[in-house]
Amino acid sequence: MTFRLTTALVFSLLCAGSAGAQPAAQPQEKVLRMFLSTSETGLDPASASDNATLSLLENLFDPLLRYDYLARPARLRPNTATDMPEISADGLSYTFRIRPGIYFTPDPAFKGIKREMTAQDYVYSIKRLYNPALKSPWAYMFEGKLAGDEALREDFNIDAPIAGLQAPSRYLLRIRLKAPDNNFLFYLATSATGVVAREVIEAYPGQAGNHPIGTGPFMIGEWKRSDRIILLANPYSSAVFQATPGDGANYSAEDKAIAAALNGKRLPRVDRVEVRIAEEFQGRMLGFLNAEYDYLEQIPESMTDMVVRDGQLKPELAARGVTLSRFPVLQTYYMWMNMTDPVVGGYGKDKLALRRAISLAYNNAEDIALLKKGFAIKAESPLPPNVLGYDPNYRSPVPYDPALANALLDRHGYTRRDADGFRRTPDDRPLTLTMHSEATVGGRLRDELWRKCLNAIGLRVTFKSDKKTEIIKASRLGTVQMFESNWIADFPDGDNFYQLLYGPNAGRANYSRFNLPAYNQRYEHARALRDGPERQKLYFEMNQLLHAWNPWVPLTHVLSGDLRHPWLKNYKRHPVEFTQWRYLDVDVAQRARSGRARR
Repeated sequence: MTFRLTTALVFSLLCAGSAGAQPAAQPQEKVLRMFLSTSETGLDPASASDNATLSLLENLFDPLLRYDYLARPARLRPNTATDMPEISADGLSYTFRIRPGIYFTPDPAFKGIKREMTAQDYVYSIKRLYNPALKSPWAYMFEGKLAGDEALREDFNIDAPIAGLQAPSRYLLRIRLKAPDNNFLFYLATSATGVVAREVIEAYPGQAGNHPIGTGPFMIGEWKRSDRIILLANPYSSAVFQATPGDGANYSAEDKAIAAALNGKRLPRVDRVEVRIAEEFQGRMLGFLNAEYDYLEQIPESMTDMVVRDGQLKPELAARGVTLSRFPVLQTYYMWMNMTDPVVGGYGKDKLALRRAISLAYNNAEDIALLKKGFAIKAESPLPPNVLGYDPNYRSPVPYDPALANALLDRHGYTRRDADGFRRTPDDRPLTLTMHSEATVGGRLRDELWRKCLNAIGLRVTFKSDKKTEIIKASRLGTVQMFESNWIADFPDGDNFYQLLYGPNAGRANYSRFNLPAYNQRYEHARALRDGPERQKLYFEMNQLLHAWNPWVPLTHVLSGDLRHPWLKNYKRHPVEFTQWRYLDVDVAQRARSGRARR
C-alpha cells in the first residue's frame, strides 16, 4: 500500500479561497532524514508494540503526558493536559484538564469539519484497549484497574459507561482506579494511550492501522509499506516548547544551549521527516556516512570498527564534525525459552536442567567483546542501570560455566549421544533445539555464537530466520521455541521489566509464557509498592526465581554508541522515548556546505 499526501496539498486544503493572493517566497524546506531498523506494522496505537512502529506512533498521536525532553532522571510533564493531574489523597482519582484548541489532522471521516480533540476522545481511546478483537498488548495497563471496568471486560461495549473513566465536560477527564498504582502516570505517557478519533476508527472497520489520524506534531505524508515513510509537520500543531523553571541548575552546557534554542518555539522544528527502512546494518552505517541519515543511534555491533578506533571516533570523521556519544539505554537483551514448548518447556527437573545448562553455556564476555565491541555490560537481572529498582550490587548465580552445564545434563539423563555426538533426550529420542533469529548480518553473527556455545555442551541447534515482526507474531501465539530478544523500557521503572515474566501476561509481553505462582505473587505485591527497601527485597526474590527456573538467559544491557552530523541541532538522546524528531532542527546551509566539501 502506498499512501501519499503532499505538502502542497495540505497547504491548499488549509488555505482554500486565497487563490488570488501572490505566494510569498518560501524558505528552504527543513528535512530530517532518518531510518528505522525494522519494518513498521499497522499504525494503530492500541495494537502496535514493535519499536519501529512505536517510533512513528509517538510522532502521530498524543498521550495526555510526555517526558520532559531534557530532565534527567526522566520526568513526566503535561502534553495535551494543561498541567499535571490533580490526584486524590487516597491515590485513586486523577483529574486532567485538557488544553483547548488541539485538532485532529484532516481526514474524510470528519466530513470537512476541523475536528477538535476533547476529553471524550481519551475515554474512547482508552476503552479501545479492552476490545478483545484488537488483542492489545497494552490492555494490561488498565484491565482490572479502572473502577467498574468489569462492564468492558465481561462483555465489551465501547459505549458502556464505567465509573473509572469519565468526561464530565468537554475539557475535563476523570480517571478512578480500584487500587493505587504507582506507575499509572507512566502508562498515560505511552503511545498506546495516544488519542484517536472515533469517526476515523469507525470509518475504516478493521483498518485503523492504515489510517493514522492523530493530533501529534506530524502527520503521514507518504507511506510505502516496509520501505519509505514521509511525515509532514502537522499544520494544526499548537505545541510549544516551554523550558521548566529551575531545571537550569542541573543542566549541562549543552542542555542549556538546547533549552535556549527551543524555549517558546512551536514544535516541530522541521517541515518533514523522511524515514526509510534499513534492516541491514551495513546499509544503515553507509547511509549515515554518506549523509543520507542525519544521525544514527546504536552503532551496529558488526560495524563498530568502521567508525571507532581504540574506543574513540576515527579522526577523519571527527574532522567532518561527526560526534560520537555513549548512552546507557534502558534496554535488556535476553534469550527466552517457551515454557509451554515440548522440548525446552515445563517445570520438571529434566527440562529445568536443560534450560539451566543453556544458561550456563552462554559466553557473555565473548558476546560483549566480539559482537557488541565493548558497547555493553553484562545483564545480571532483567533491570538495566538507571531504572528504578536496579541494584548495582546484584550478581546472577548462574555464571558462564560450560563444564558445570555438561555435568548437569549428564546428571539429569541427557547422557546418550547420536552418531554426530549430540545429546539425546533422557528417553533416548533425538534432541534438536530450534532458535528463531532475525534475517540480518547481526542475526547471523548471534546465531553462530549461540551455535558455538550450545554445541560445546553437546546440544544441536537449528536456526529459523525471519523478520522480527513475524517472529513477534508467532511468539504471541506460542509457536516459537527460543528467541533472543530485547526490551526497551516503556517507562523508567522496574515494573516495566518484571511484568515480562508475569504469568497473566503470557501471549502478550511475556513471550516465554513463564507462569510461576511464587513469582506472580511477588510481582503483584511489588507493583503495589513505591521504590524502596520493601520493593527491593521482592525484586531480589524475583531475580532468584528467574535464575532458579531459567525461562530467560539475561544477556546484556547496551551502551549505545550514537553518531550525529554537525548540521543536526537540539539533539539529546532520551532514556524512554524512541525519537526526538519534534525537537530537532536542521541547519540546511551547513548540510549543503558539508555535501559540497565531500564532493
